[in-house]
Amino acid sequence: MEKNLAHIALFAALIAVLGLVPKIDLASGVPITAQSLGIMLCGTVLGAKRGALAVLLFLTLTLAGLPLLSGGRGGLGLLASPTVGYIIGFPMAAFTAGLITTHLKTGIGYAATIGAALGGILLLNAVGVLGMSVMLDKSLPEAALLAAPFLVGDSIKAVLAGAITQAIAKMRPEALLSRA
Repeated sequence: MEKNLAHIALFAALIAVLGLVPKIDLASGVPITAQSLGIMLCGTVLGAKRGALAVLLFLTLTLAGLPLLSGGRGGLGLLASPTVGYIIGFPMAAFTAGLITTHLKTGIGYAATIGAALGGILLLNAVGVLGMSVMLDKSLPEAALLAAPFLVGDSIKAVLAGAITQAIAKMRPEALLSRA
């Protein structure tokens, strides 16, 4: 039990640390950050439940006011911003990435890349676009166009998540809880 809690806290901290990487602001008001890599890794390394719990811990601290999102953002005001869909989608993305990584019976690197892509790109951007559509009063196609610049970076992050997960599986297989 303590090991699970330590992993959950460690990965919540990882997401926060990835927020220190300078963000790139887009016209939509949603920044490109490294934090989505942390979301992907929560699922691919910790598995669905623990990964989602790590993200929920991170979001709880952020919504409580700690400036943990890139650019030092935090607080309940985030729920009324164009990023709300991404915030809501974070735990779902980690859960999906973990579920796919756990159950896709291929090599761990491939499974983690597919899990990260489906959870951290497809699902996360679908929920994010919906949130942008509502908050910016745009149609879904208009909001999707605003989110398009994320796809290249997110694809790189999904491949990185797969490679990092595979490296963990090789170097410390006991630490890879998604396949435990």
